Amino acid sequence: MSQTFRHRLRVRYGECDPQDVVFNANYFAYFDVVLTEFWREAIGPYGAMLELGADLVVAEANARFLGSARFDDEIDFELRITRLGSTAMTTRIDIRREGELLVEGEMRHVFIDPATKRKREMPADIRRGLTPYVADGAELAEPAV
Repeated sequence: MSQTFRHRLRVRYGECDPQDVVFNANYFAYFDVVLTEFWREAIGPYGAMLELGADLVVAEANARFLGSARFDDEIDFELRITRLGSTAMTTRIDIRREGELLVEGEMRHVFIDPATKRKREMPADIRRGLTPYVADGAELAEPAV
């Protein structure tokens, strides 16, 4: 059974728009915070990846809005990997308030060489750290040998 990363945030006043709900673009900022905390749990400090000669860039980001969070709401995030390839990974990030699904998010990240900015193979140490979070039934590509 796969692990799911969970994180909780409280909506701040400045993240809301004139309609008194979280402004839609802020959900992508939340995704970034959640991915950073996920990385810390699964892999360790982000800088350690850079020392391995790898970095991660966003290739695609999507959100499906089903409800709205408001100022001072506590919102819960669940992240799981839905595809772990040899050079990229896709994550699903769900946002809930008291169990109600508010946002379904999906992000695809590609591994690159920080010096050349070209796509590269995912380092083996990182792959080992991410594998426990691959969702049951998700696509798991074998690394190149």
